Amino acid sequence: MVSLPRLIIAAPASGHGKTTIATGLMAALSAAGHTVSGHKVGPDYIDPGYHALATGLPGRNLDPHMVGEERLVPLLLAGAKNAEIAIVEGVMGLYDGQIGGNGFSSTAHVATVTRTPVVLVVDISHASRSIAAVVQGMVAFDPQVRIVGVILNKAGSQRHADEVCSALETTGVPVLGVLQRDDGIVAPSRHLGLVPADERHDAARTLDRLATQIAAKVDLAAIMRLAREAPDLDAEPWDAADAVLSSLWVSTSSTNGSRVERSPLDEPSPLVEPVETHETPVVAIAGGRAFTFRYAETEELLRAAGCDVAYFDPLNDEALPEGTAGIYLGGGFPEVHATGLTANEPLRRALREAVRAGTPTVAECAGLLYLCRTVDGSPMISAIDAEARMTPRLTLSYRQAVAPQDTLLAAAGSRVNGHEFHRTTVTPVQGADAAWIIAGESIGFSTPTLHASYLHTHWAGYPQMAARFARAVHAYAPVTTAASTTTTTSTSTSTSPSGAKSGRNGSSDNRFAPLAGRNAPLAGTHREKSVDLAHHGDAEVDGLIDFAVNVFDGARPEWLDAALQASLAQTHTYPHAAEAEAAIAARHLRGPGEVLATAGAAEAFTLIARARAWQRPVVVNPQFTEPEAALLAAGHQVERVQLEESSGFRLDHEAIPYDADLVVIGNPTNPTGVLHPESVLRLLARPGRTLVVDEAFMDSVEGERGSLASVRLPGLLVVRSLTKLWSIPGVRAGYVVGAESLITDLRAQQSPWSLSTTAAAAIVACTDERAILEAGERARTITKHRQILTDGLAELGLHVIGGSQAPFVLVKVPDHLHASLRDVGYAVRRADTFPGLGRGWVRIAVRKPETTRSLLAAIASLL
Repeated sequence: MVSLPRLIIAAPASGHGKTTIATGLMAALSAAGHTVSGHKVGPDYIDPGYHALATGLPGRNLDPHMVGEERLVPLLLAGAKNAEIAIVEGVMGLYDGQIGGNGFSSTAHVATVTRTPVVLVVDISHASRSIAAVVQGMVAFDPQVRIVGVILNKAGSQRHADEVCSALETTGVPVLGVLQRDDGIVAPSRHLGLVPADERHDAARTLDRLATQIAAKVDLAAIMRLAREAPDLDAEPWDAADAVLSSLWVSTSSTNGSRVERSPLDEPSPLVEPVETHETPVVAIAGGRAFTFRYAETEELLRAAGCDVAYFDPLNDEALPEGTAGIYLGGGFPEVHATGLTANEPLRRALREAVRAGTPTVAECAGLLYLCRTVDGSPMISAIDAEARMTPRLTLSYRQAVAPQDTLLAAAGSRVNGHEFHRTTVTPVQGADAAWIIAGESIGFSTPTLHASYLHTHWAGYPQMAARFARAVHAYAPVTTAASTTTTTSTSTSTSPSGAKSGRNGSSDNRFAPLAGRNAPLAGTHREKSVDLAHHGDAEVDGLIDFAVNVFDGARPEWLDAALQASLAQTHTYPHAAEAEAAIAARHLRGPGEVLATAGAAEAFTLIARARAWQRPVVVNPQFTEPEAALLAAGHQVERVQLEESSGFRLDHEAIPYDADLVVIGNPTNPTGVLHPESVLRLLARPGRTLVVDEAFMDSVEGERGSLASVRLPGLLVVRSLTKLWSIPGVRAGYVVGAESLITDLRAQQSPWSLSTTAAAAIVACTDERAILEAGERARTITKHRQILTDGLAELGLHVIGGSQAPFVLVKVPDHLHASLRDVGYAVRRADTFPGLGRGWVRIAVRKPETTRSLLAAIASLL
């Protein structure tokens, strides 16, 4: 028996606020220090995206149609492993399920199977005492469904809420909270429902506000108490490796109704013969803003079947991850992002060539559209001879499909359940060989190495599909041996957009990597809630008084403005970096081959990530998130070495894995401001390792003490940014200095003309003697102003990480302070998006004394 505190958040009908309140509860409980797992009844992809943002764990679906009733409890337990409480968001009305199915796949169905207590969310905006009748009816309709509380949503006033609460006393169902009308916390809709969290720039900020409101207006202690009353569950958690093993021999139904014993891995198929491989093949999964729909278990099953997974962004990445031996194009909104997808011609060409070359490819819904020639006239990949277009009609339905012949995913006659959810149509609807037969009609496109259709399937319900696809991937992956001079496989990301992490196992079986131990943590790797690596301080400002961005708040020098203005006269010709790089070389006593001008430090990290096939890259955290984000985007597995608060976030060089071939560390570090001694950093350099020191804020350190920019060490790269001290973040000017062989590799990855004429002019201006003197003055000013800030924070009783040498400080504050400061007009940088830090940390930029004192006064009043 397994104990799992849990609740289902349901409603009498759609539109009552289930997503808002369920997600808010997840966020509020997480902010209160609880580990929360989020789940969604039904096949919906969008709500779990908000759940993941709220909890830091992958959102999971519980759908008996998609995975089978018998897997609901195992999947719930797997998703809630190590969680203190599971919150399950219902679907539609509590008792609404599959049409004609007598409530099958309804929230009530899932509540009954998982024996989970239900909390009702009721919109009371258009009624008062009648709400009690509605609740009483919901309680009485099915005695097997245990409704343990109600949360009232959209109350018009306190009198209105009191009237409803009084009437509800007759039902015996306790009121757990009352929320007023608040349109600011309603997620915007799109033609398929809510806008995905990944596409909302304000999602995290809105979620913070929602969590604060839920914590203030809902009795979280009562929520936890009711959840703990849920009965124990008699089941074992679902395990991807066990699922793949059990699928080696599966029973499937043929089209004539007979039962056929099949092994999807061992039966012969023209393009999936066993092939000896010694490297873990990579499955490239489309991600980013255009492709947000996929189930977390898909990645877990692929890893269990011996594949590594690397995510790529079809809007921004110009190439598939290195070593791609399989492609998975899930759901999303390519019709919304058609312009951006079309503009990325290099990736469209790479995908077209990969599909035509026989790379095993699975495409569902949005993936199908992306493979077509066009979507509403916008050119796509053209791997399928079909056109896609938007229609006014919404297709939304559960389906049962049959494989018309042996395909990449299923043996002939196999039956699977799935769902469709789209407002597009494809012409023609099928290829020479269809992917599925649904209700007697052939749909989709199938070849021995391609499977594309509108049908969404949940592979946890059909692990043989994942295993069959994985076998094709292993068969396609090229053989690499000790005698090989090249390899086309690479390690994949350790942190996916879903938050899942992988091991580092190679394949020892002819078809799979070992299944046991694939989820064991690596030495030096911290397994923690996923964080938003793409979040930066500029997203916080939003018209508020800015303490979130680390840009110097003084006026730019006249000579710099003059240089920027003069550069505009040269913008009629293509830019050249030669003069800028000569200025950098002179500044740091470097040879011409030891410097590379870049479009800010961010470009430098992208070039480093792509330069080599790093085998064990390590990022020292807390740290600026772009290096890790760049490595993940390039398909690498990233390990985090976490510096601890107890040591003041100072580096212990012995914590770095000995065989790490890439180590990235900031100095001074963002967000802690800690300046690591040069002597300690030198200990990190060793043969066979590249050491990257991010000195983006070194020019804010008086005398630039500890800088390695002019030091020649084997394998050393130093990254600099000019945007902060000189107040030119919009110019994007930075550079890298280091060993010539490394700089050569970086230059090979750089796009032509990436450094603008204006950025080149800024580099020349900001590296001469006049600039060096001015930088010293600015650094001294920062030191004085920082002291005013740290002294004031200390007087308020707040814990400031001592010894900051940067234009910011890291502060531990009450959880509510970040949001409360926003409410009174101040933006400070939330720090929970830095790996290893939580909601109790904020980063505060150094500002002029009068501005700083106004912030301190605001904090004092809020505390």
